[in-house]
Amino acid sequence: MFERFTPRAREAVVGAQTVARDLGHHKIDDRHLLLALLESDGVAAAVLRGAGADPAALRAVVAGGPDRDAEALRALGIDLEEVRRRAEQTFGPGALERPSPRRRGRLGRWLDTDHLPFTRPAKRALENALRAALDLDHRSIGTEHVLLGVLADEQSAAVLALRQSGVDLDRQAAVVAVREHLRRSA
Repeated sequence: MFERFTPRAREAVVGAQTVARDLGHHKIDDRHLLLALLESDGVAAAVLRGAGADPAALRAVVAGGPDRDAEALRALGIDLEEVRRRAEQTFGPGALERPSPRRRGRLGRWLDTDHLPFTRPAKRALENALRAALDLDHRSIGTEHVLLGVLADEQSAAVLALRQSGVDLDRQAAVVAVREHLRRSA
Protein backbone atom coordinates (compact mmCIF):
# COMPACT_ATOMS: atom_id res chain seq x y z
CA MET A 1 0.00 0.00 0.00
CA PHE A 2 2.86 2.43 0.76
CA GLU A 3 3.83 2.50 -2.90
CA ARG A 4 0.70 4.60 -3.49
CA PHE A 5 1.74 7.20 -0.90
CA THR A 6 3.09 10.52 -2.12
CA PRO A 7 6.54 11.55 -0.85
CA ARG A 8 4.96 14.01 1.62
CA ALA A 9 2.59 11.34 2.93
CA ARG A 10 5.50 8.93 3.38
CA GLU A 11 7.44 11.65 5.22
CA ALA A 12 4.45 12.16 7.52
CA VAL A 13 4.27 8.44 8.33
CA VAL A 14 8.02 8.38 9.04
CA GLY A 15 7.50 11.59 11.03
CA ALA A 16 4.92 9.78 13.18
CA GLN A 17 7.64 7.35 14.23
CA THR A 18 9.91 10.26 15.10
CA VAL A 19 7.13 11.93 17.10
CA ALA A 20 6.43 8.73 19.03
CA ARG A 21 10.12 8.23 19.77
CA ASP A 22 10.60 11.88 20.81
CA LEU A 23 7.72 11.54 23.27
CA GLY A 24 9.12 8.32 24.69
CA HIS A 25 6.27 6.20 23.35
CA HIS A 26 6.99 2.67 22.16
CA LYS A 27 4.26 2.35 19.55
CA ILE A 28 2.94 4.62 16.81
CA ASP A 29 -0.73 5.45 17.23
CA ASP A 30 -3.13 7.68 15.33
CA ARG A 31 -2.27 10.67 17.55
CA HIS A 32 1.34 10.48 16.37
CA LEU A 33 0.13 10.39 12.75
CA LEU A 34 -2.03 13.44 13.37
CA LEU A 35 0.79 15.40 15.00
CA ALA A 36 3.22 14.44 12.22
CA LEU A 37 0.69 15.65 9.64
CA LEU A 38 0.33 18.97 11.44
CA GLU A 39 4.09 19.43 11.72
CA SER A 40 4.70 18.57 8.05
CA ASP A 41 4.06 20.38 4.80
CA GLY A 42 1.10 19.50 2.66
CA VAL A 43 -2.62 19.76 2.35
CA ALA A 44 -3.29 18.10 5.72
CA ALA A 45 -1.15 20.65 7.57
CA ALA A 46 -2.89 23.51 5.76
CA VAL A 47 -6.34 22.10 6.60
CA LEU A 48 -5.41 21.54 10.25
CA ARG A 49 -3.88 25.00 10.61
CA GLY A 50 -6.92 26.50 8.89
CA ALA A 51 -9.08 24.84 11.54
CA GLY A 52 -6.95 26.46 14.24
CA ALA A 53 -4.67 23.56 15.15
CA ASP A 54 -1.45 24.51 16.93
CA PRO A 55 1.46 22.02 16.83
CA ALA A 56 2.65 22.92 20.34
CA ALA A 57 -0.82 22.54 21.87
CA LEU A 58 -1.42 19.21 20.14
CA ARG A 59 2.04 17.94 21.09
CA ALA A 60 1.32 18.83 24.73
CA VAL A 61 -1.93 16.83 24.63
CA VAL A 62 -0.31 13.83 22.93
CA ALA A 63 2.59 13.91 25.38
CA GLY A 64 0.16 14.25 28.31
CA GLY A 65 -0.41 10.51 28.72
CA PRO A 66 2.39 9.79 31.19
CA ASP A 67 1.60 12.94 33.23
CA ARG A 68 -1.97 11.75 33.74
CA ASP A 69 -0.62 8.43 34.99
CA ALA A 70 1.62 10.25 37.46
CA GLU A 71 -1.34 12.31 38.67
CA ALA A 72 -3.43 9.18 39.18
CA LEU A 73 -0.63 7.53 41.15
CA ARG A 74 -0.15 10.70 43.20
CA ALA A 75 -3.86 10.56 44.12
CA LEU A 76 -3.15 7.11 45.58
CA GLY A 77 -0.22 8.45 47.58
CA ILE A 78 2.48 7.16 45.22
CA ASP A 79 5.20 9.61 44.17
CA LEU A 80 6.42 8.38 40.79
CA GLU A 81 9.59 10.46 40.91
CA GLU A 82 10.49 8.99 44.30
CA VAL A 83 9.91 5.46 42.97
CA ARG A 84 12.14 6.25 39.97
CA ARG A 85 14.85 7.74 42.20
CA ARG A 86 14.90 4.72 44.51
CA ALA A 87 14.92 2.23 41.63
CA GLU A 88 17.85 4.01 39.99
CA GLN A 89 19.64 4.22 43.33
CA THR A 90 19.28 0.46 43.77
CA PHE A 91 19.55 -0.83 40.20
CA GLY A 92 21.39 1.95 38.37
CA PRO A 93 20.48 4.81 36.02
CA GLY A 94 17.68 4.08 33.57
CA ALA A 95 16.50 1.02 35.49
CA LEU A 96 12.84 1.76 34.74
CA GLU A 97 13.37 2.65 31.08
CA ARG A 98 12.11 0.16 28.54
CA PRO A 99 14.82 -1.56 26.56
CA SER A 100 15.04 -0.82 22.86
CA PRO A 101 12.71 -3.01 20.78
CA ARG A 102 14.21 -6.27 19.57
CA ARG A 103 13.32 -8.77 16.92
CA ARG A 104 14.71 -12.06 15.67
CA GLY A 105 16.93 -11.94 12.60
CA ARG A 106 17.12 -14.51 9.80
CA LEU A 107 19.47 -16.73 11.78
CA GLY A 108 17.31 -16.60 14.90
CA ARG A 109 19.53 -14.12 16.72
CA TRP A 110 18.01 -11.18 18.54
CA LEU A 111 18.61 -7.88 16.77
CA ASP A 112 18.12 -4.40 18.19
CA THR A 113 15.84 -2.28 16.03
CA ASP A 114 14.71 1.31 16.06
CA HIS A 115 11.46 0.43 14.33
CA LEU A 116 8.33 1.19 16.34
CA PRO A 117 5.22 -0.86 15.56
CA PHE A 118 1.90 0.69 14.56
CA THR A 119 -1.10 0.24 16.83
CA ARG A 120 -4.37 -1.05 15.42
CA PRO A 121 -5.92 2.45 15.33
CA ALA A 122 -2.91 3.74 13.37
CA LYS A 123 -3.15 0.85 10.91
CA ARG A 124 -6.88 1.48 10.57
CA ALA A 125 -6.21 5.18 9.91
CA LEU A 126 -3.81 4.27 7.10
CA GLU A 127 -6.35 1.83 5.64
CA ASN A 128 -8.97 4.56 5.84
CA ALA A 129 -6.55 6.86 3.98
CA LEU A 130 -6.66 4.46 1.05
CA ARG A 131 -10.47 4.44 1.18
CA ALA A 132 -10.50 8.27 1.29
CA ALA A 133 -8.28 8.44 -1.80
CA LEU A 134 -10.56 6.00 -3.63
CA ASP A 135 -13.67 7.94 -2.55
CA LEU A 136 -12.16 11.11 -4.03
CA ASP A 137 -11.09 9.24 -7.21
CA HIS A 138 -7.40 9.96 -6.53
CA ARG A 139 -4.74 7.51 -7.66
CA SER A 140 -2.21 8.32 -4.94
CA ILE A 141 -2.49 8.76 -1.19
CA GLY A 142 -1.47 12.21 0.01
CA THR A 143 -1.33 13.83 3.42
CA GLU A 144 -4.92 14.94 2.95
CA HIS A 145 -6.05 11.32 2.64
CA VAL A 146 -4.07 10.32 5.73
CA LEU A 147 -5.80 13.16 7.61
CA LEU A 148 -9.20 11.93 6.47
CA GLY A 149 -8.20 8.42 7.52
CA VAL A 150 -7.21 9.63 10.97
CA LEU A 151 -10.47 11.56 11.35
CA ALA A 152 -12.65 8.65 10.13
CA ASP A 153 -13.34 7.39 13.66
CA GLU A 154 -15.00 10.17 15.67
CA GLN A 155 -14.08 8.42 18.94
CA SER A 156 -10.43 7.80 18.12
CA ALA A 157 -7.61 8.96 20.37
CA ALA A 158 -6.45 11.34 17.60
CA VAL A 159 -9.83 13.05 17.29
CA LEU A 160 -10.10 13.34 21.07
CA ALA A 161 -6.56 14.78 21.26
CA LEU A 162 -7.43 17.29 18.56
CA ARG A 163 -10.51 18.37 20.53
CA GLN A 164 -8.50 18.60 23.76
CA SER A 165 -6.07 20.91 21.98
CA GLY A 166 -8.96 23.23 21.14
CA VAL A 167 -9.86 22.16 17.59
CA ASP A 168 -13.25 20.75 16.68
CA LEU A 169 -12.76 19.33 13.18
CA ASP A 170 -14.91 16.43 12.11
CA ARG A 171 -14.38 14.30 9.02
CA GLN A 172 -17.09 16.01 6.96
CA ALA A 173 -15.64 19.47 7.58
CA ALA A 174 -12.18 18.11 6.75
CA VAL A 175 -13.45 16.63 3.46
CA VAL A 176 -14.89 20.02 2.50
CA ALA A 177 -11.67 21.79 3.48
CA VAL A 178 -9.54 19.26 1.58
CA ARG A 179 -11.64 19.62 -1.57
CA GLU A 180 -11.52 23.42 -1.32
CA HIS A 181 -7.77 23.39 -0.79
CA LEU A 182 -7.22 21.04 -3.74
CA ARG A 183 -9.52 23.13 -5.97
CA ARG A 184 -7.59 26.33 -5.14
CA SER A 185 -4.20 24.75 -5.72
CA ALA A 186 -5.18 23.11 -9.03
